[in-house]
Amino acid sequence: MSLSRNEMHNIAHLARLEIAEEEVTAFADDLSRIIDFVEQLSQASTDDVLPMAHPLDMAQRLRADEVTETDQHQKFQQNASSVEEDLYLVPKVLE
Repeated sequence: MSLSRNEMHNIAHLARLEIAEEEVTAFADDLSRIIDFVEQLSQASTDDVLPMAHPLDMAQRLRADEVTETDQHQKFQQNASSVEEDLYLVPKVLE
């Protein structure tokens, strides 16, 4: 697949990239080669391949889900300038 200059300009616009006019052809060639490679990969047969989360056959060690700290939100909220119903009140930033 070969991308035209117009297609490259459109892609750059959608990606919010500014590409110098002299670089458009080089970027179009590079992106065309990447797309060709992806198309080549998509033709590979994956029927007998099992999906995997990790390339190594290992189990992830997980720690026990236990509370290790005491609830100190009242102490922390004493430092806040404005609190209502256990929520921090902050000045409005956007209108």
